[in-house]
Amino acid sequence: MFGRLLTSLLGPEPGRLPEPDAQLALAALLVRVARADEDYTDPERTRIDRVLANRYGLSPFEAAKLRAEAEALEAEAPDTVRFTRALKDAVPHEDRISLMQAMWAVALSDDDRDPREDALIRVTADLLGVSDRDRAIARQDVETKGK
Repeated sequence: MFGRLLTSLLGPEPGRLPEPDAQLALAALLVRVARADEDYTDPERTRIDRVLANRYGLSPFEAAKLRAEAEALEAEAPDTVRFTRALKDAVPHEDRISLMQAMWAVALSDDDRDPREDALIRVTADLLGVSDRDRAIARQDVETKGK
């Protein structure tokens, strides 16, 4: 699965990802957000598992397995621009706000709003076609719900 997904991401124009690859790509993006501050913590791993389980109807075991695969993929994945471009094609525009909420939930799960995580989310939002306003609303929603 990694080979096919990496080939897609490394191609001149990333194509639309099939559902299993789209799930893995989102999981890897969440891992990338969590690792942006160079302190990948247990609360962040737990939050990623919870986001994946809720979003895709996975058991805790399946979510942890997907996250583990995503950790390996994220380490090998190309730059965030190409990575996010593939996700943009895989996720309908109306669902991208939930991607922002997922990224904020992970970034804020360690109770530290790190500027490097903020910067990555800002760039990713722009690449996904999510406005600054909608990105801020997604963050506020996560903060209001207690992450």
